Amino acid sequence: MVQFVHCIKSGHFFRILYKGSGLARSSEGAGAKLIANRQFSNIPSPSLWVVNNMASGQQPSSKSSFHPQTYHNFLVLDFEATCDEQLINPQEIIEFPILKLHGRTLEIESIFHTYVQPVVHPKLTPFCTKLTGIEQSMVEGKPTLQEVLQMVDDWMREKGLLDPKVNSIFVTCGDWDLKTMLPGQCQYLGLPVPDYFKKWINLKKAYSFAMGNYPKNGLPFMIKGLNLQHIGKLHSGIDDCKNIANIMKELARRGFTFKQTGSNL
Repeated sequence: MVQFVHCIKSGHFFRILYKGSGLARSSEGAGAKLIANRQFSNIPSPSLWVVNNMASGQQPSSKSSFHPQTYHNFLVLDFEATCDEQLINPQEIIEFPILKLHGRTLEIESIFHTYVQPVVHPKLTPFCTKLTGIEQSMVEGKPTLQEVLQMVDDWMREKGLLDPKVNSIFVTCGDWDLKTMLPGQCQYLGLPVPDYFKKWINLKKAYSFAMGNYPKNGLPFMIKGLNLQHIGKLHSGIDDCKNIANIMKELARRGFTFKQTGSNL
């Protein structure tokens, strides 16, 4: 099957900044500045057959139920950060989960998960706890971001993810995690950002390429659009990662090939 990522034109994607969640995340939805035309200007428009069959869930004409992928591993990541009804500056990561997915089966093979102690604003706000479910006791005494980054590096080395022959990529629900949050906090703390965090797949864009419509409110939209069951609590980092993994598996089952969409290199 032809890789669908090369069949969908992305000239309909927009980028807006919203503050509704208090996280000040960047979201690519309708109603603001047009983006991605340069990056995907050579992608032809899809045929109605491709879009209709992907949206309806019809299986691709293949002997396998999963379309071959180009990566050995997908590393699903979803940060939670300090927040309040008004923007906190700087925001600090307080939950750092990663799911390692097998590149062919998209099954979870390993989990890295820790809560992170904020140092600039060490006390969580009631708004943050209500939104994320993360209580003060869950971050107190936990490693700082600097320590967590070393833990992640050790975990990735243990899992063989730092082998140059192993092709892995992070997957996030939007660009905020690796385009804004991690680089911003590392810059504030004077920490280097490892190169493996500098390229990623934005699941929202992947979904829109596959299904022909943009997930305006993120995970709930994609879960409903694919007739999946939501797992756990929205804005719990580890639960969000599990939902991202399920969405990826369903898109792959429908014949989609995941490709890199973002980079800080």
